[in-house]
Amino acid sequence: MAQGQEQDLAPRAPFDSMLTHARTRSSQRADVIPQQPQNRAWHGSLAHLIAAKGGIRPLYRHVQFKRAVAEELAFGHAFLFVPVFVGSGALVWFWLPQTPGPLKLALLMCVFGMAFFALRHRPGFWRTGILIAALVTTGMALAAWETARLGTVVLDTPVTTWVRGTVTARETTDRGYWRYTVALAKTSDPQLGRPPLRITLLSRSRETPVNIGGGIEGRARLSPPSGAALPGLNDFAFDSYFRGIGAVGYFYGKPRSVPGSEGTGISGIATWRAGIGETIARWREAVGARIRGTIGGDAGAIAAALVTAEERAIGRPTIEALREAGLAHVLAISGLNMVLAAGTFLIGARTLLSLVPGLAHRFAIKKLAAGGALIMVFAYILISGGAVSAVRSWIMISIMLIAVFFDRPSISLRNVALSALIILAVTPSAITGPGFQMSFAATVALVAGYAFWRERPGRESLPATRAANRWTGPLKAAGGFFAGLLLSSLIGGLSTMIYSAGHFHRLAAYGLVGNLLAMPIISIFVMPFGLLAMLLMPFGLDRYPLLVMGQGLDWMISIAQMVASWGGEVTTGRIPQQAFLLIAAGGALACLFRTWLAISGLMIVAAGLVVVSLSGMEQPDMVIAEDGRLVAMIRQAQASSNRTKPPDFVFSQWQRALRLEDHRGPQQKPELAIVDAAEAASGEEPTETRATKPPIDRDAARNVIRTLLANAAPGRFLCVAKQWCAGTAAQGWRIVTVDDARFIGVACDEADIVVTPAMLRFRTCRSGALLFSGQSLRRTGAVEIYGTGAGTADKADGRAAMRVVFAQAQLQRPWAQHRTYDWRSGQFDAGELVE
Repeated sequence: MAQGQEQDLAPRAPFDSMLTHARTRSSQRADVIPQQPQNRAWHGSLAHLIAAKGGIRPLYRHVQFKRAVAEELAFGHAFLFVPVFVGSGALVWFWLPQTPGPLKLALLMCVFGMAFFALRHRPGFWRTGILIAALVTTGMALAAWETARLGTVVLDTPVTTWVRGTVTARETTDRGYWRYTVALAKTSDPQLGRPPLRITLLSRSRETPVNIGGGIEGRARLSPPSGAALPGLNDFAFDSYFRGIGAVGYFYGKPRSVPGSEGTGISGIATWRAGIGETIARWREAVGARIRGTIGGDAGAIAAALVTAEERAIGRPTIEALREAGLAHVLAISGLNMVLAAGTFLIGARTLLSLVPGLAHRFAIKKLAAGGALIMVFAYILISGGAVSAVRSWIMISIMLIAVFFDRPSISLRNVALSALIILAVTPSAITGPGFQMSFAATVALVAGYAFWRERPGRESLPATRAANRWTGPLKAAGGFFAGLLLSSLIGGLSTMIYSAGHFHRLAAYGLVGNLLAMPIISIFVMPFGLLAMLLMPFGLDRYPLLVMGQGLDWMISIAQMVASWGGEVTTGRIPQQAFLLIAAGGALACLFRTWLAISGLMIVAAGLVVVSLSGMEQPDMVIAEDGRLVAMIRQAQASSNRTKPPDFVFSQWQRALRLEDHRGPQQKPELAIVDAAEAASGEEPTETRATKPPIDRDAARNVIRTLLANAAPGRFLCVAKQWCAGTAAQGWRIVTVDDARFIGVACDEADIVVTPAMLRFRTCRSGALLFSGQSLRRTGAVEIYGTGAGTADKADGRAAMRVVFAQAQLQRPWAQHRTYDWRSGQFDAGELVE
């Protein structure tokens, strides 16, 4: 028996040396890892593994993995993944076409909660899996609760009506117009049966605007918030729903100021909250107007945006230059702005307090300065508009300042995770937007990079080196500043690159250079003097600090224009969704892990890059806007549309998503216009606003459409203004777009695809042609059509078969349900998209 025991213990000597070697190669702070109790059964299995041929390497890997996991748990890194799984649950809930009801979610939470409680003392795979499932379900429940709690009423169809309400906020544009946010109280002529509670309206009048809190009325054109310009792009109706905006539009003429409207249907706490919101809105507007009036130009508009987040007053060329130079993040009130403001206040207040004789000996002036900075950042978030990036920064800065009171380290990933959890608990819908994703991605990467730099090997020997070379102190300080700037710009740019490509479909090739040139100016001249101006503004002494701030912003704009002139913007187009998820998830793992497990994140990122390089996105052959007014045939990097000047809001998104480099407008044939007898006799031109029109000559119309189809250049539209356009796609499809609804019947007889913005009561053509009308597009959203190959046996003319993809596939969801509302019957009908 003793001999057998000796044989069993014989392999343990090399195994112990292997463990010693693994322990030496692990983190230098491994001594804080709690000693795990030995499991004799586990050690018995080790003996069999070691005795087996080739068992050493799998055992070594297994032990290394267990040690890495133990180290991650010892440092509390498991908490960092809590917001990851909660946010994943929210994303799943928003992504699903149909979601489980609240009772099912509550039941799932109860089941997973009880299962986790039962296994709370038994660590292992099942406990971890149940905890993850519980966190994911919690995220889904939070998303469902926010959606049900808001209940925003979204306008179902465009309408012109008389509106009356109360101005809750207003903002000027770069053209001097005013955009109002109105709490709608009444509509008339016609009266809406399902009116939204809040709307935004543009007034093109440059006269004295209506005050915040005052009543406003006028005739306005209201429309539902637009959906995605293409399948997979940003759905603006989703954003409007969670901002509480039910309609957008503009006033006809100048709106009138009236006494404050009543009967908005709110009372009690809601009235109190509305009053506070109006007061803060007045503060924001007064501060923004003061800054713009003092500095002027785009520099003044940017300065106001840095304080109040009102960006509409900035000229479009300047915004584009900032984006192409990689400086658009400066406009968002994010960690950069908040850290510079809080840091400037903290250092300045501490310096001033230290000058008071004897004060530093009686009080902790660092904590006094931190308390003042805490009050300052709270005032900053009040007037900043409450964007996700600003709220995240405010929470993190507040935690950091509170940590000063307790003499605890403030910069850590736990603070980032805590701020993410707070935002997800209140507004889980924020996780779907680029603001949340880019803000947290950059912050996590920078904090993780800072931790790696702080704990790098050999750092302990640096103080002695500095003491021996004190004469080089200023030079090293300057070098350290620019090295830190270079490193932070590089980390921030790399960490947000995938989100910029995924959401905006473009990258700034020279963004690193732009940040290196502009950030010293922002750090030295813009934010510190902006903070000083805000502190002195109540005393009327803000003029000269604002002028210094404006000069710095002028330099920043010049740098942006110079970098943008190099033509460094890279249009990425749409990237595969699988690649986006892989790269985003891999980047998160690489930053959240502190051991060699971070390599797994880099491997996942590499897999995502491989997917991008190998798959690519299929290019549609034809795209249709959701209102039916803009249609384009796509051929490689060229778009041929039916509009000479397509609307920039939609077409610019098409250009970036589809990587379009050239646009060809239609050719015009005014001599082929069909004028009916009544119009010819009166000498009037055809108008779209006439309530009734006489029938057209169908034979003449048929000859015209055949002429258009025969004479149109391949892949290009030939148009008769205000009537119709026709063209033949490379796939052989005959496409007709119709502006005058009287031509629909003839177009259906002669075309394969018919598109019209008219709200038709029928959904199909008798000839079998594919019909997209304003009524059907209202339910489907934007449309992409793909050719599935050359002509088939059933298409002797060589026309390719079609595959149609709709942008809107979630008609049951609250932010899209308005598309199925019938105002005649007052009911929702979420039936088939196309009959």
